[in-house]
Amino acid sequence: MEPVRIQKFIADSGLCSRRAAEALIAAGEVYVNGEKAEPGRKVEPGVDKVTVRGKPVRSTAQPKVTLAMHKPRGLVCSNSDPHAEDGTIFDLLPREWRKLRLFCAGRLDKDSEGLLILTTDGDLANKLMHPSNTVVKRYHVTLERPFPAGKVGQLLKGVKVENEHLQVEHALLLNPNRDKLSTSLDVHLHHGKKREIRQLFLAFGFPVKRLRRYQIGALRLKGIPLRGVKQLSTKEISLLFATPRAIPDEPAFTDHED
Repeated sequence: MEPVRIQKFIADSGLCSRRAAEALIAAGEVYVNGEKAEPGRKVEPGVDKVTVRGKPVRSTAQPKVTLAMHKPRGLVCSNSDPHAEDGTIFDLLPREWRKLRLFCAGRLDKDSEGLLILTTDGDLANKLMHPSNTVVKRYHVTLERPFPAGKVGQLLKGVKVENEHLQVEHALLLNPNRDKLSTSLDVHLHHGKKREIRQLFLAFGFPVKRLRRYQIGALRLKGIPLRGVKQLSTKEISLLFATPRAIPDEPAFTDHED
């Protein structure tokens, strides 16, 4: 086989994304034939022995599989977590996909739900998560108390929380009352720092009661049942990077989604 860059070799194995592999190499966690790997080094699959944190990396590339999952609340986005009382999202995978080393291309926290992308394709994961790519993610947010229309501009301007600037690119009240108040909002962003939406609303005094991601790019959650998993076609994968419709048309939360 032709030599490949070590970060691609690691990503193709399904261990992590190419970007994460680069970070591991820079941190001195990757060795090739017993020697610490340098960024950009090429390795020959099946010949060179590559280890990450002391564990060998499989040289045979996995099939490229990309899945869409309708994550329920209560599960964590981790391959293994001894503190996950209710299990992880990988417990939902059908048997034929459990043998693959899949990882999340953009996680949701334990209390959130909705559209998740799992893939063995490290390049795809890196493209979805890299800050330079404006992949829009859409969310429905339900708050514990009504949010005023007059404060929407503050969400767009953002606020600094623990030395990080948090903001969204779009926010719209859903079904506001005559006083222009609503507990439900449609929110869009592309960067997605950890728990950013929850922290942003909390900073303004509006705790989030429920959060669901219903769309990534132009790919919608619609049609995938709660806890369901669907393998994406090449066309559906391309929708992740397509420009979504300007006006949201996804229904708000309903009781049967619990």
